[in-house]
Amino acid sequence: MSHKHIYRPIVEWTGNKGSGTFDYRSYSRSHTIKIEGKPDILASSDSSFRGEKNKHNPEDLFVSAIAGCHMLWYLHLCADNGVIVLKYKDQAEGTMILEADGTGYFEQIILRPEVTIARDSSEELARSLHKEAHKMCFLANSCKFPILHESVVLK
Repeated sequence: MSHKHIYRPIVEWTGNKGSGTFDYRSYSRSHTIKIEGKPDILASSDSSFRGEKNKHNPEDLFVSAIAGCHMLWYLHLCADNGVIVLKYKDQAEGTMILEADGTGYFEQIILRPEVTIARDSSEELARSLHKEAHKMCFLANSCKFPILHESVVLK
C-alpha cells in the first residue's frame, strides 16, 4: 500500500529593489526558502544568472538533495546489512545544459561517495549497497536523466 507525503516549503522572493521586475536588471534574485520548524535558507540564482555567489541556488540544492537522498538510503542499507560506516563524503557533480533560448535541463548527475567502513565490514557488500540505495532513492526515481555512481570504499 502506498502512502502520500506532502512537502510544503514556502519560497519567498526578497529581491525587490523598489521597482519590482521593471526590467531584467532592476531586481535581485534573492529569495528565502522557509520550512516550518527549520532554519531558513537564504537563496539566489546561480551567479551566472545574475545571482549572488554567497547564497545557495536551486541547481546546487537540487544536486545536493539527490546526493543527500542517496547517502541516507545507503546508510540505512548499511545499518540493515551489518556494514559499519565510519565516514561518508560525496563530491557530487551535476551537468546542466543551457540552450540558446534560455531553457535548460540537467543532463546527468555523478555521485562520488567516498565511504570509510570498519575493518571487519565487507568491502564487497559496501560497494554493492550503492546500487540498492540508488534504486531506493526517492529523488533519483523522480529524474529522467542518468544519475551515475563512482563510489570509493575505504577501510
